[in-house]
Amino acid sequence: MVGLDNLWREFKETGSKVAKDKLLVEYSHIVKYTVQRLAVNLPPSVDRGDLYGAGILGLIKAVDSFDPERGFKFETFAGHKIRGAILDELRALDWVPRSVRQKARDLQKVFIRLENRLGRSPYDDEVCKELGMSIDEYEQMLSDVTPTTVISLDETKVDRAFSDSKEMRLIDQIEDPESANPYQVLGQEELKSTLKGALADLPENERVVVALYHYEELTLKEIGEVLNLTESRVSQLHSKAMIKLRSRLHQKLGD
Repeated sequence: MVGLDNLWREFKETGSKVAKDKLLVEYSHIVKYTVQRLAVNLPPSVDRGDLYGAGILGLIKAVDSFDPERGFKFETFAGHKIRGAILDELRALDWVPRSVRQKARDLQKVFIRLENRLGRSPYDDEVCKELGMSIDEYEQMLSDVTPTTVISLDETKVDRAFSDSKEMRLIDQIEDPESANPYQVLGQEELKSTLKGALADLPENERVVVALYHYEELTLKEIGEVLNLTESRVSQLHSKAMIKLRSRLHQKLGD
């Protein structure tokens, strides 16, 4: 740790390229971990090398902009920068088929319609009835839209009307009771309240999946092992939770 402190001091005080390069090497494992975690849920057609390259650029930005004098953990700060850079690369690749995006939009509209009608989140049988399909068909649909929801809280940006920042991510607006991120971008209290309320309204199994995936940073497979569920079932629970959260937000924004 003393060595790292010295490297940070040297880089920030002198701009030493040698010190910066050593810091990048020291923290490169964060990029590798983030790519591996996101890539688990991506098709083989997505080049992992492109994602790693984007992550390195995020790490470089993190090293350049981090202020060690504030006493906060660099790993947390860098994780956000790296993940954001990788997600930007994924959006640029437009890797999710249009048919899948449309299916996700259609499902979200159903949730919004039912929530407005019922005054609460709909149950599975109510969604199935509205869609005119069986529970098996509905669960298959949830699995189909996983690519649009598995990183949706990470990649969904909030409208500028709710913040002065271009980089506000929905997941940052739901406070983690176990820790406080000093670099967290705070939105309006109304937005935070809406998301926290929507999270609290989720069934316990969906809420646990969201917590384990987005806060504990487990993969869907690892969550399945913890909860004794198949990876497919965890994927369905996560998809439902994300659609519910985004539906609630879109209603609030009048989308």
